[in-house]
Amino acid sequence: MRSAQQPDIRDPHIQRWTGGQFAARVDEAMDIYVLAMRYPDHTGTQRAVTARRHTKNDGFECRAALDDDGVLLGFGYGYTTKPGQWWHDLVRKAMPPEAAADWLNEAFELSELHVLPEHQGRGIGRRLLTSLGNEIAHRSMLLSTPDADTRAFALYRRFGFVDLARHYLFPGDSRPFAVLGARLPLHDTSLERD
Repeated sequence: MRSAQQPDIRDPHIQRWTGGQFAARVDEAMDIYVLAMRYPDHTGTQRAVTARRHTKNDGFECRAALDDDGVLLGFGYGYTTKPGQWWHDLVRKAMPPEAAADWLNEAFELSELHVLPEHQGRGIGRRLLTSLGNEIAHRSMLLSTPDADTRAFALYRRFGFVDLARHYLFPGDSRPFAVLGARLPLHDTSLERD
């Protein structure tokens, strides 16, 4: 039996990547994005262009989950959300003004967090999320996720993410999304005992 301090040798390694490291492997990351989100293949190429631009944003942070051979199994990245950014401006309009003023101030926008489908359910997403959420100097973390009963949605709820907007339609995607937010550092509510 292994102790809590000794990860299973098969557990992926969570690494902090610089913008340059992420940009160098962004095509691999977008392949994961396409599979996890069930998007057509061409969306990965389009999203890679945007993701490379994101590496230049203030507060950019990235985490990668790699196996022992360096194969990318999952990733998460984001940056400080600011007026003038596409997601920020759309979400601001979708939220009540008081909530937007509160939540969008000193906030980290989790732009992407994805794990290869065959590796989901192993705690990789949780580890990526907690590494990002507990090692960044922001007041809150915001994200958007398909507004459906998914593993990702359950994970975010487990870490205390609350509804900021529901059933929101982003331009270019026919699925409704939920906009969620949590105060930092993140706290796994499933570990709480009565």
